[in-house]
Amino acid sequence: MRRKIIPYNPKLKELARNLRNNSTPGEIRLWQELKANQFYGYDFHRQKPLLNYIADFYCAELNLIVEINGRYHEENIEKDVCRSGELSKYNLKILRFTEQEVKTDMFNVLRTLEIYVETLNIGNQRTHP
Repeated sequence: MRRKIIPYNPKLKELARNLRNNSTPGEIRLWQELKANQFYGYDFHRQKPLLNYIADFYCAELNLIVEINGRYHEENIEKDVCRSGELSKYNLKILRFTEQEVKTDMFNVLRTLEIYVETLNIGNQRTHP
């Protein structure tokens, strides 16, 4: 099955690079769990431009965006709703966690991601590597 290409605004590439170089503590912690295909063999990217947005973490194979919400998101709920609507048109699922959850309860953050993967695998019959 061919992967669907999601367009992005090329002007966001530099900002994405800056965000990768200035990650929050929660982003750093979660990246340690997701990088190098170590989460069930899935390839995650961080600070990935998609449409006119930058996703904190993105896995094309899972059609999954993982967002870590800090203060910026608390003040911009309407923008997040709009963003979610536009991204859902590309069949993307967004899982959101707070910075605090990622920093203090990584077990349940990862368990939520595992449950999402397991529900997809039931339909796709993919086994964990």
